[in-house]
Amino acid sequence: MKFPCRLDKFISHLAEMPRTQARASIKRKEVSVNGEIITSHNFQLSQQDEVLHQGTPLVFLGKRYYMLNKPVGYVCANSDELHKTVFDLLDEPNMSDFHVAGRLDIDTTGLVIITNDGDWSHKITSPKSNKFKTYLVETQEPITDEALEQLRTGVMLHNEKDLTRPAIAERLANYGLRLSISEGKYHQVKRMLYAVDNKVVELHREQIAGIKLDENLASGEYRLLTADEIKL
Repeated sequence: MKFPCRLDKFISHLAEMPRTQARASIKRKEVSVNGEIITSHNFQLSQQDEVLHQGTPLVFLGKRYYMLNKPVGYVCANSDELHKTVFDLLDEPNMSDFHVAGRLDIDTTGLVIITNDGDWSHKITSPKSNKFKTYLVETQEPITDEALEQLRTGVMLHNEKDLTRPAIAERLANYGLRLSISEGKYHQVKRMLYAVDNKVVELHREQIAGIKLDENLASGEYRLLTADEIKL
């Protein structure tokens, strides 16, 4: 939310109601700003103004950044008619303008960042920023030296014109590797393994742009990012 801000937009967002209901509430003289009843829905608020709605203070909490350990079965969307979303796991107020920075597939687990700071999330997820996302990959077939070299050099994905950017690929076991990529193509990790004649069985993200998934977060748990993590 940017300031100055219209009063009806502020009420709609903080009280989590449609804009039409917010305007009706303002007309009913249920809203005051700095102790004065305001009846104009397009009244311009500053971030320092004190707003009461039906006697309850409404406070804009500013930019927020959450780290979530995503379980299987949840989609990275604000709403979905068929599936549970990662937002169902967050018990926080005023989440209507939040988004996922770095989506994961429904069957992929691990680090998801949820924020209302669009500029910040763009910096850590845009391919132009050259920030790496790191995954733990379990594969169907053994991981060969040739496959590792291909991943490190770049592979050609189906329906793409150029090779993927060079990845950081480290074998962890016969059927496991740690893979870091700086792009975000559709289903990229799964497609990269398919391009080297293998298949992803399980996929878990452990890091985005230097921000590591907190090992103390159980599946489905979340916490605020620290100041140092936000600076990363």
